[in-house]
Amino acid sequence: MRCAHWRWVPLDLTREARERSAAAYIDRAVQCQLSAHDEGEHFGLLTDAGAYGTALWLRWHGTDEAELVVLSDCPVVAPGPDGEGCCLFADHAKQHTWEDAPEEVSCTG
Repeated sequence: MRCAHWRWVPLDLTREARERSAAAYIDRAVQCQLSAHDEGEHFGLLTDAGAYGTALWLRWHGTDEAELVVLSDCPVVAPGPDGEGCCLFADHAKQHTWEDAPEEVSCTG
């Protein structure tokens, strides 16, 4: 199950994200993409970072200030010939997206 924590993306970080990527639109709110957790850092996917194999994420902890971080994509794929790739970043905590909830495998949703 995916984490239920959401965070508004501050306007200044929205502008910075647009400048750092080719994306014309950045969501104003993001959901943490990690497995369900209450403690520690949360990570919401904003867009591809422009460099192959990286993405721009919003990182926050509780009600602390949020920041933009560029993280490498997780290289792990599900077993089998048609294994889905993990939609998170390298060295993330807990499960890969394809282990977490089969009905939520989409990297875009």
